[in-house]
Amino acid sequence: MTETIPDAAPDLEFDLKALPKVSLHDHLDGGLRPATIIELAQAVGHTLPSTDPVALGEWFRESADSGSLVRYLETFDHTIAVMQTKEGLFRVAKEFVEDLADDGVVYGEVRWAPEQHLQKGLNLDEVVEAVQAGLEAGVDAVAETGRDIQVGQLITAMRHADRGQEIAELAVRHRNNGAVGFDIAGAEDGFLPSRFKDAFTYLAQHNFPATVHAGEAAGLESIQSALVDGRALRLGHGVRIAEDVTIEFEDADDAGDGSEDEVDDTIGMVTLGELASWVRDRGIALEICPSSNLQTGAIAGFGEGIESHPLDMLYQLGFNVTINTDNRLMSGVTLTDEFELLVETFDYDLDDLLELTLNAAEAAFLPLEEKEALVEYINEAYADLG
Repeated sequence: MTETIPDAAPDLEFDLKALPKVSLHDHLDGGLRPATIIELAQAVGHTLPSTDPVALGEWFRESADSGSLVRYLETFDHTIAVMQTKEGLFRVAKEFVEDLADDGVVYGEVRWAPEQHLQKGLNLDEVVEAVQAGLEAGVDAVAETGRDIQVGQLITAMRHADRGQEIAELAVRHRNNGAVGFDIAGAEDGFLPSRFKDAFTYLAQHNFPATVHAGEAAGLESIQSALVDGRALRLGHGVRIAEDVTIEFEDADDAGDGSEDEVDDTIGMVTLGELASWVRDRGIALEICPSSNLQTGAIAGFGEGIESHPLDMLYQLGFNVTINTDNRLMSGVTLTDEFELLVETFDYDLDDLLELTLNAAEAAFLPLEEKEALVEYINEAYADLG
């Protein structure tokens, strides 16, 4: 099922952080700095579990590490609470970009749900404009350090609410002011994308792209609905597409404990279902978030540890796998950390990291010319390392 790439370590004797990266799945309200949360909370009178930055960061990670998406999402009550003013949104967005750039990200799509930031009287357009101003300030701050980064907003509707059409119209309205795509997020199980079928039709009529959270807390039905009802060009997480992949051992008695050698002997016994074949054959990008998937229980059906994550199987089978962080605060990770995790767990080498990065670049919601320039930049940077 998988292949071990030999001698990975010698090829990786350089700073992974310096590699140019593309981030497609990173939530604005999941990437705040703990110190910023504390300062903003004091300004608005919001009570936090701790007012020590280190302790607060640990609280977020421990609370998110529950194996439950529902519990994981509860941690956002505190970050969203401090993102209800123009000043708060501006600062969080600016620092978000700066932190991405510090991690080597050269292109990032920032997803967030404007409807969650109206508690202090701002309207939908005002919050989008505040975030855009912060993102642009972050880009300018990065440029002052001699580096470049490009970012775009993924305007997101909460799937348990009933504002899908309104948020879709908001996204299209701001397509020339930083909005590059649409998403639905939140509690996935029990809230199929079909609930927003009319909103997705509206987006399609206006030629506006969508990525849809699917295949995380729910399985194949959610993915099918994302593709059919949501017209998704990418799948947010999408990891549970692996449930439509069957591995048949030649001799079950010889399968043993599933060691590497035994799995290699049965590599030709993989069968893809119709849905998995559709996703793979059409190159629909999977926005996989390894650490988050482990935290939320998205990969519980495949095993307990990160070594059981099906991303390597999907990658080896030719699925369009991209690597992302989901929520850097809650998972306590950067994209560099996720790359390091892949190297340590699956023996990935420089060529693998390049392919995964190019997958993300080519799946970005960018005009063709900008996408080609991004791909060329990444290839040249990796070639210099070679």
